[in-house]
Amino acid sequence: MLPLASAGAFDKALPCSMVSCTYKTPEEGKNIVTEHNFEQMRQAMVASQLRTTAVNDPRVIAAMGKVARERFVPPEQAPLAYLDKSLPIGRGRAMASPMVIGRLLTEARVRASDRALVVGAAGGYSAAVLAELVADVVALEQDADFSAYAALPANVSRASGPLAQGWATGAPYDLILFDGAVEEMPAAIVAQLADGGRIAAPIVERGVTRLAIGRKAGSGFGMVTFADAEAPILPGFEVEKGFIF
Repeated sequence: MLPLASAGAFDKALPCSMVSCTYKTPEEGKNIVTEHNFEQMRQAMVASQLRTTAVNDPRVIAAMGKVARERFVPPEQAPLAYLDKSLPIGRGRAMASPMVIGRLLTEARVRASDRALVVGAAGGYSAAVLAELVADVVALEQDADFSAYAALPANVSRASGPLAQGWATGAPYDLILFDGAVEEMPAAIVAQLADGGRIAAPIVERGVTRLAIGRKAGSGFGMVTFADAEAPILPGFEVEKGFIF
């Protein structure tokens, strides 16, 4: 398992903790987190969760240091958006930790000319990060309620449909990013890759989740895992269990 920054280490990376970095408004008397505090959290995330876990692509680091992760989660979860673990976002779903997204994008060798598909885009955070790195992004999600979280950049288009079917309308893609873990990789999605295209995904193997990169060459496709890491499960990619007598 890759070393993750503990909650205590995360707090030490900030001039004050998430709780103490608040103030009471005279009008409402409620604790709120300011935009400045979110910026501090974002930079602490880069320093303690990305740079310490082999996220070393300068473009990926810059994109994740720019995109406001707190805008792509339910408002009540915004103060927790930069924790180094999966974050529940409602409707039985969760957002992967920053480290997971950073490692996948780093190992995928993202190119500025890529056309990308995000499978399980949910609120759109990973799609917004990719929009900083590639030409065009399709954000595929089957639950329309997530689209209300935040507006996406101009080079991102939303698509709605079953996740396991991908989005053939926009194919072929140079990069397909899975924003969550899957037990199997559907042939329908592999078929949507361009020749030489890559898939970046957490894969569940015998109960262990591993980050993996897949590459397509002609009619062949293979995936190689490179790190163990916890990641939320995406619906619709379960391996059918056999009968047990």
